[in-house]
Amino acid sequence: MKNVAVRLHGKNQISLDTFELPKIRENEILAHVVTDSVCMSTYKAVIQGIEHKRVPNNVDTNPVIIGHEFCGEIIEVGKRWQGKYKVGERFVIQPALNYNSSLDAPGYSYEYIGGDSQYVIIPNEVMETDNLIVYNSDCYFKGSLTEPMSCIIGAFNASYHTEKGKYTHQMGTKPNGKMLILAGCGPMGMGAIDYALNGLDTPPSLLVVTDVNTERINNVKRIFKNNSLVFSDSADKEALLELSGGTGFDDIFVFAPVSELIGLGSNLLSEDGCLNFFAGPTNKDFSANFNFYNVHYAMTHIVGTSGGNCDDMKKAVELMEKGRIDPSVMITHIGGLDSVVETTMNLPNLSGAKKLIYTNIALPLTKIADFEKLSNTDNENAELFQGLSNICKLNDNSWCAEAEKYLLKNAKRINVK
Repeated sequence: MKNVAVRLHGKNQISLDTFELPKIRENEILAHVVTDSVCMSTYKAVIQGIEHKRVPNNVDTNPVIIGHEFCGEIIEVGKRWQGKYKVGERFVIQPALNYNSSLDAPGYSYEYIGGDSQYVIIPNEVMETDNLIVYNSDCYFKGSLTEPMSCIIGAFNASYHTEKGKYTHQMGTKPNGKMLILAGCGPMGMGAIDYALNGLDTPPSLLVVTDVNTERINNVKRIFKNNSLVFSDSADKEALLELSGGTGFDDIFVFAPVSELIGLGSNLLSEDGCLNFFAGPTNKDFSANFNFYNVHYAMTHIVGTSGGNCDDMKKAVELMEKGRIDPSVMITHIGGLDSVVETTMNLPNLSGAKKLIYTNIALPLTKIADFEKLSNTDNENAELFQGLSNICKLNDNSWCAEAEKYLLKNAKRINVK
């Protein structure tokens, strides 16, 4: 069948391609992708090419489909999996398969599966590792956000604390503890705030969030309101220490690959405090100063996580289905499949938070806040933007299920050449 997808051909080489998908084998599943959320990890894979650990060496002759935060619908199930999955079920995928200890992952390593595609062939190893997860919701876009939320949940689970005189790690952030998120007003920081306040069974008694961008801080302030939540634009040790009541913080998350932030965080940890380096650097020689006096005498420690696992994603799905977390606030832009190449290549320079792609439509990447302005222009999508503006206004100017349904019904379809 004819398929349209954005594929990686080499370092800094991605393109919107039309090609044939083969018929599925009895241990595979054919699926229709509806949404994909563009991730900074995809940008890193594009600029690194085969130097990236998940990108295969033969990508120049066997290009891979990019995008790993996707949601869609199953349309054909191979014989082996017909007892477990059904046509018509919506799904999400945990891309970190860890199949036979391989780093191969959808969106990085496969010819026929990735989020920026109309149709995908889900290979046997995804089902065999139980990483194809049925997703029940009235919208697709939240499904695309389960993967980034699973990364956040995984980071919280990987943090740990100890007890003097014992060699036992108590996994997870400290219940009722004091938490600091450095550079926390980007999309992943927003997800972490939501999870810390609403997803944890015992949230922190204090959550301090910093960012250097006042506009981002004000935007997140508007979204999250909680008595235990404090925002700061300061990177001053003493000012942040004062916010903790002078004790330092039990859990610190660093959401930007900035050496100075790691050094700052290491000096703001309380006794037995844990610093989680969440942001992934592209420089293999990236390093930072860390206070090892406190490592020795105050039992401070550091962990790093890259992605989540299947259990983390199932937890994200569960929390969304129960309405405890709502990652839709992370979305600031929407676009069609034809906007993916430009969006991905320019991702570090784009304002806002998550960029959500609808893979079956043609639409420039558009800021949700600009819908009303664009509805008053001669733009060919003016009428579409007017309808979306009216809907989003009723939802605190945020993306929602009703807006998605309207978009899918009225947007221009992408051409299959």
